[in-house]
Amino acid sequence: MGGGETVIVFSDLHMTPGPPGAGPDPAARFSAGLSHALDTHPRAALVLLCGDLADRGDAASYRRLRDALDGCPVPVMPMLGNHDDRAAFRAVFPEVPVDGDGFVQRVVPLGAYRLIVLDTLVVPRPGEPFTHAGELCPRRLAWLDHALGEAGAAPCVVALHHPPHPTGFAAMDAIRLRDGDAFHDLLARHGTVRHIVSGHIHRTISGSHRGTPFSIFKSPMRQMPLLYDGADSSVECDDPPAFGILTLHADGVLVQTEDFAAP
Repeated sequence: MGGGETVIVFSDLHMTPGPPGAGPDPAARFSAGLSHALDTHPRAALVLLCGDLADRGDAASYRRLRDALDGCPVPVMPMLGNHDDRAAFRAVFPEVPVDGDGFVQRVVPLGAYRLIVLDTLVVPRPGEPFTHAGELCPRRLAWLDHALGEAGAAPCVVALHHPPHPTGFAAMDAIRLRDGDAFHDLLARHGTVRHIVSGHIHRTISGSHRGTPFSIFKSPMRQMPLLYDGADSSVECDDPPAFGILTLHADGVLVQTEDFAAP
């Protein structure tokens, strides 16, 4: 493979309003990772932030993320995850495009490819308990159907925070994308998606589901240990922080992950 567009992927930043009282500082971790990513990939086409930008979805944390991105020489595409708040995010990042229903979704042309970025943050409904699971409601699925149709025969990469299929970790599978079957039905109908990118699990996982390859990336923060049957989705370990690297070639998608030194 030669040439191709490179996308740097950071997922699960979990930004806080300031340095936490204990544990790693999300801003310091992200800044160190971004600096390393730009040093090693100065000609990257895009930095993709794959959801859970803020730990509690507050405006102060989004402002701290904005400060960390100040001066970044590469275009940045933020996405939303279950820890985010759509209104607070849009107040701090008003320039980030949204679809006609206000969801943080868009199509990014990258050479011959189309990167389709989805918003899987649940819309709260009266009487429903809070969930960390993700959703693609009928409006978002219809948007994805249209985006894939508009892409025609162009190869596509779809990015969403929540994995749209089981990964073998019981606690995280309980809060994966709850519309995964409908999502994969759409992909099968169009047949042009070459790769799926997700976060959420704080662990490097790759494979394929229903014939479509996928990659799930680690976090700049703490990681999920190898506990398949655990019931606690918040359990963490101090494995090294990391980011992902996608290179979109004429012949396919090359995926790498890079650990970096924690400050």
